[in-house]
Amino acid sequence: MLETHRIASGYGRMTILRDIDIRVDDGEVVAIVGANGAGKTTLVRTICGLITPTAGTIVKDGTDLTAIPTHRRVKHGISVVLENRRLWGELTVRENLRLAEAHGRSGGKQRLTYQDITKLFPIIAERQSGAVELLSGGEQQMVAIARALLMQPDLLIMDEPSTGLAPKIVKEILKVLAGLRARGISLLLVEQDVSLVAGIADRGYVMSVGRIVHQIDRGQWQGFLSDEKLVKAYLGG
Repeated sequence: MLETHRIASGYGRMTILRDIDIRVDDGEVVAIVGANGAGKTTLVRTICGLITPTAGTIVKDGTDLTAIPTHRRVKHGISVVLENRRLWGELTVRENLRLAEAHGRSGGKQRLTYQDITKLFPIIAERQSGAVELLSGGEQQMVAIARALLMQPDLLIMDEPSTGLAPKIVKEILKVLAGLRARGISLLLVEQDVSLVAGIADRGYVMSVGRIVHQIDRGQWQGFLSDEKLVKAYLGG
């Protein structure tokens, strides 16, 4: 579904990412883990088109997206929830979601409706007439995920989904995310807390100083987490 080949990118003359090769297959949940400053957010911004790579390619379903602008990547089935969410705070919950409905791609394996979203996140129906800026952090995160899903992706990318949220809310969100593959949606989860994503991810990549330094294959999560030297070396645990 998604592949990056020897991606290099950064900000101005500062190169952050070097030789990044990752793959997300159809129906997979893949995690990118690493300590703060590893380059995880730069990778997300590069994949979704907010940063143009200086080398390498980004391919989705056989189409080279490397030079395609962000809004057109949505039409290729990619949605992203950035760490700062970027919701329209002064608009209501429903208004934010209507914008997504209006600009989402047509088609998709299994279209999600507003009614589907309220079943995934019942709080959205309760808060739909309220301004987003008045919601709690957890509620805003749910709205951000809902907005991304209403763009009708087959690949959802999430940058640090647990940041600043209570453990109970994180658990609720991860439960919803884990169920998305049944709707034909693959996931790329970028997270500092490896123990959170280990429960739902099929495979993983560990980043450090802008490079992929370790791969976690199917069935290897427990072995990785139990290796204290490896975790400390790459995640600072």
